[in-house]
Amino acid sequence: MTIDRSTEYLLGLLNELRKLPRETEWVEFKHNNDNPEEIGEYLSALANSAALTGKVHGYMVWGVDNDTHDVIGTAFAPASAKVGNEELESWLLRLLNPKINFHFYSFQADDKPVVLLEIGVAFRHPVQFKNSEFIRVGSYKKRLKDFPEKERDLWRVFDRTPFEREIAAENIAADEVLRLLDYPAYFDLLSVPLPEGRDGILVALAADEMIAPGKGGKWNITNLGAVLFAKKLADFRPLRRKAVRVILYKGESRVETVREQEGAKGYAAGFEGLIGFVTNLLPSNEVIGQALRKEVPMFPELAIRELVANAIIHQDFHLTGVGPMVEIFNNRMEITNPGLPLVSTDRFIDSPPKSRNEALASFMRRIGVCEERGSGVDKVVSQSEYYQLPAPLFETTNDHTRVVLFAHREFRAMDKEDRIRACYLHACLRYVQRDFMTNTTLRERFGIEEKNSSMASRIIKDTMEADLIRCHDETVGSKARKYLPWWA
Repeated sequence: MTIDRSTEYLLGLLNELRKLPRETEWVEFKHNNDNPEEIGEYLSALANSAALTGKVHGYMVWGVDNDTHDVIGTAFAPASAKVGNEELESWLLRLLNPKINFHFYSFQADDKPVVLLEIGVAFRHPVQFKNSEFIRVGSYKKRLKDFPEKERDLWRVFDRTPFEREIAAENIAADEVLRLLDYPAYFDLLSVPLPEGRDGILVALAADEMIAPGKGGKWNITNLGAVLFAKKLADFRPLRRKAVRVILYKGESRVETVREQEGAKGYAAGFEGLIGFVTNLLPSNEVIGQALRKEVPMFPELAIRELVANAIIHQDFHLTGVGPMVEIFNNRMEITNPGLPLVSTDRFIDSPPKSRNEALASFMRRIGVCEERGSGVDKVVSQSEYYQLPAPLFETTNDHTRVVLFAHREFRAMDKEDRIRACYLHACLRYVQRDFMTNTTLRERFGIEEKNSSMASRIIKDTMEADLIRCHDETVGSKARKYLPWWA
């Protein structure tokens, strides 16, 4: 059973899939190929590859060119397709083992017909079609038995049950499920009408793995459902310490606490309230720069949203007794989550999507809380530059990841470390925008007048000596030189 997607959602998903590189093991683009046998084999291959790459879904798309990813339209119509006298969807489901969720969506993109097949990820064991298991190797569909190393890796994936699929509340009655979960928020955030009956609500929640069938007609609430939509996280013993804590301090140290509050709701249901609470605690600053002179919050709301969402999504839920935390001082904000990052902190801005909680991340992307294509750190850095704030600091402790946002500080008040960090992140931001950092762009970032270009040159020199950036072409004059981050 699946939930119907809105056209807006499908168009957004299509755009994200078209941005992917050619050889993506969990997505396949087709024109008009409607061979039922091949579709069945791709269902197996994409479900298994999605599991192997940590995705929640695999996708097959008709009407998009495989090489250019341009929308070209398709004549394939799955709703009317049959194999013999049997409907295509029914025929495919009958020959799959296990019976994974999949659904065809037909819609218009750029005034051309497109079909998107959304495929549920394999779990417990590889998906078979007609008793054969398939896998993607690069952009090719192959039999899994011919690649034993991938088969071993896939079984290792199945041996590790993700946190989201573990059970937060077991064998409870349907009415108790609806009492514990803020189900109206689920449908509201997805822009889906609330079903009229209780059974329709339960079926929708189960299709998204918020709940799962239990014994004797009862239900299990998964960690995914509880952590996203609990009315009270404290109702679920494993999640009691996972609520986001917000602490406001007096001054620049943790000596005196002005206010402290712990969130009660699940992350999805309570996210807007959490962001509103945090921003209301912030004093405002008068900023002069590219944003002109005006009163703005001490930290840009967009940056706060991205970083709080990241802290929620990328935390290590298996670290007990700790959860995400937002600490506000009069000169900075620190956002901390349990768990070390899966990529180096100096590569946050360019890293592709990678999360230890992929189902949680996927849902938060679906409701627009965070970026689909990456971490959103580029937005955070961009906002810091736009409001001429010091660059954010990304750091780790033994078991935690922390991001520090700094309040406005005049250029002359920034120390050497502040300037080097800002220069490196500026080079990273320009690079992911497919451009270069120059003396001119760095001056604009810091608000340095042209007559003082030597100040920007000094910062560039210091950042190069720190091995954080490199020169693209040393044959041109120093002011015209272009610079890249060290890893580019």
